[in-house]
Amino acid sequence: MAKILVVDDEQDLELLIRQKFRKKIREGVYEFVFAQNGFEALTQLASHPDIDVVLSDINMPEMDGLTLLTKLPDANPILKAVMVSAYSDMDNIRTAMNRGAFDFVCKPVNFEDLDITIEKTLQHVIELKKTMQAIKENNILRMYVDENVLNFMTHKEFENSLLSNETIEATVLFIDICGFTAITEHVAANTVVGMINKYFDVMVQEIIAQNGHIDKFMGDAVMAVFRGEYHLDRAIDAALAVRDKMHEADEIQAGDKTFKPSVSIGINSGEMISGNIGSATLKRLDYTVIGDAVNLAQRLQTVAQANQIIVSADVYEQAKGSFALNKIGEVSLKNKLKPVEIYEVVD
Repeated sequence: MAKILVVDDEQDLELLIRQKFRKKIREGVYEFVFAQNGFEALTQLASHPDIDVVLSDINMPEMDGLTLLTKLPDANPILKAVMVSAYSDMDNIRTAMNRGAFDFVCKPVNFEDLDITIEKTLQHVIELKKTMQAIKENNILRMYVDENVLNFMTHKEFENSLLSNETIEATVLFIDICGFTAITEHVAANTVVGMINKYFDVMVQEIIAQNGHIDKFMGDAVMAVFRGEYHLDRAIDAALAVRDKMHEADEIQAGDKTFKPSVSIGINSGEMISGNIGSATLKRLDYTVIGDAVNLAQRLQTVAQANQIIVSADVYEQAKGSFALNKIGEVSLKNKLKPVEIYEVVD
């Protein structure tokens, strides 16, 4: 139902409006609210924030229609006003339009023309509301979806390639907050959420600083992907920065326990598949990377101790010229038939 405010000091206009639009009122298409001058109109707008269109005369006591036009953006920036007046000289029309009127209807009123004008104005208001809603939803979406995904969604071929993928060379980084599960037994749930979000924000800042993107948050862990030139070096730099920042974080007292935040990190680099994983039918997709290189990075994180950054032998060969690494030895990893040689990034 569209709600329309009629502002006019002519007593018989309300009766005419109700007569001429009785069918649409009865069918619930239009609902009319009435005021006799600009001051009353502003009061009605405050009481009815869902008003879509204002039909206003110009010549009225206390506050005229042209003055009312200047007040409408503050009362409701989306609604539109149509001036309905016998003062239809070019000066008044120009003044009304310059002050934001959407249209101008001359008196005596042709109600068929007025109905068409109302429908046209309502359609414009509907489009404005859709635009505002889209902006709001987009801003919310940006809080949940990485910028790289949003950029991908703007590609021309996006709609036709929802389930397509590409093979890329990239580095994957898994970061887990050590011992956090245990501390949740002693801290209220809302406090836990605040703590983990605080730590995630520290990690995200360092990852973004190295042009990485957040693939997903998983409980108290983060998965990040680095693509492009020097992706491995940038991932290691991000890992070192995260480790240092978490080491600098204050201790937290939870009951009789003290929690000092630390992280365990696994990094691997190599060929992986990038694309949308999920169901087009369900309309639930995850823009991510998959492959053995990704799985190995996650497995490396599981064997890392607090404040350790663990990498594979292949990564060691690529990174040893730029970073200080120590050999740890061979470890058995889940779903790996043979032991894997691992190294720790020191600096």
